[in-house]
Amino acid sequence: MANATQQKEGSGFLDRFFEVTKRGSTLGTEFRGGLVIFMTMVYIIILNPIILAFNKDVTGNFIGGAAPHPAAIASATALTAGVMTLLFGLVARLPFAIAAGLGINSFLAVTIVHGVTWPEAMGLVVIDGIVIVILAATGLRTMIFNAVPPALKTAITVGIGLFITFIGLVDGGLVRRNADAANTPVPVNWGVGPNHELGIPTVVFIFGVLLIAVLMALKVRGAILIGLVVDTVVAIILEAILHIGGKFVDGKFVTPFGWDTTIPGWPTQVVALPDLSTIGQVDLFGSFGRLGALAAIMLIFTLVFSNFFDAMGTMTGLSKQAGLADAKGNFPRLTSALVVEGVGAVAGGYTSTSSNTVYIESASGIAGGARTGLATSFTGLLFIVAAFFSPLTSVVPIEVGASALVIVGCLMMAQVVDIDWKDWTISFPAFLAIVVMPFTYSIANGIGVGFVSYVIIRAFAGKAKEIHPLLWVVAAGFFVYFLLPAFHLNG
Repeated sequence: MANATQQKEGSGFLDRFFEVTKRGSTLGTEFRGGLVIFMTMVYIIILNPIILAFNKDVTGNFIGGAAPHPAAIASATALTAGVMTLLFGLVARLPFAIAAGLGINSFLAVTIVHGVTWPEAMGLVVIDGIVIVILAATGLRTMIFNAVPPALKTAITVGIGLFITFIGLVDGGLVRRNADAANTPVPVNWGVGPNHELGIPTVVFIFGVLLIAVLMALKVRGAILIGLVVDTVVAIILEAILHIGGKFVDGKFVTPFGWDTTIPGWPTQVVALPDLSTIGQVDLFGSFGRLGALAAIMLIFTLVFSNFFDAMGTMTGLSKQAGLADAKGNFPRLTSALVVEGVGAVAGGYTSTSSNTVYIESASGIAGGARTGLATSFTGLLFIVAAFFSPLTSVVPIEVGASALVIVGCLMMAQVVDIDWKDWTISFPAFLAIVVMPFTYSIANGIGVGFVSYVIIRAFAGKAKEIHPLLWVVAAGFFVYFLLPAFHLNG
């Protein structure tokens, strides 16, 4: 009797604290949603070290240290994602998870680290996070968020839906980059080569998409989670029978028909202590001396702009999908969410995992019914546990997780009907924001093009007084942001 009473009281506390019932959810739905989010995001523990650990900084050293340290970056990636997602769930109480941002880590690995050392690059990320936290804490970030018209917020949501669908198709192997000599008008293709061959991993991806779609058509509760689990089992069985192998061996590309980042199969080792050697490798102002103050400031500006609006767009899309946004696109505990997300950048820099930000993959859990921070609190705990069970991350291939992204993209597209397509001054900027995101593979680019075109078109249409003053400032900032690549900051 005592245990039953305690369980009832515990459930009551969770319900009240996270407002589970108030938001139309249940404890079981939240936990399932948190597990789905984890399963669709767990690939970052494998992918982040691939992007970071095998790139060299300006000194010629691998950015994980004097030699590649993928295990250390994997551990730090899992722990940072876990702590920040748990913090976000408890403070912002929203179903948004946080991990190392793919756009920022690629920018760091491909662009910044070739001009500075890895600790210096992480110093830039920490400063970027501090700036974002200050903007959020002072309310300026919220003011900018509120200045965005509802139509553009809806367009951001729809654009993100297309964007993550594109990510899913690419990660699933269905859409691939054309060969350099293809001489086709577009850089992507269906499958590989002129005959559009598909490997077994891509077939697993397609099976996962269709399975989840059928389960959702049948209104099966937990359709996405069930689909991911079943698809993972299928992947493990096929690998055991066919010995497909990976696309890469020892970092070298060997075949387009292998598994992308994770070869499914039960690991021989289950538990491993986290390697935390990359944590604290930060040189806060070293890049200023190496590059010069102006060049360093411009890099920070680029990081802030990308981080700021990428996260804003993601949270806008997620909140609307979850039904938590009001008519203006604002959602509960907005300021807290923006502050914690900014702290994620600081944490990512300090742990050498790159800036951590809100993940659009959170939409997979929202699609399964998650509406509160209880879901992402559970996701955060799973990430922390994953740091100690890093061998288990090799079980779920990215092709399986990608199947959920395509489904979620379809769900987010539904909001396109909320845009007033009869008003050209609204519809055209919204259209540009929607299409630029997937076509340039950047949420920030889509937002920027949408903002700039909105201000210009509305102003010349005689509606300049209807444009919020902050939107003028943001549009001007994006204009500068788009011009930055024209400058050779490293001499």
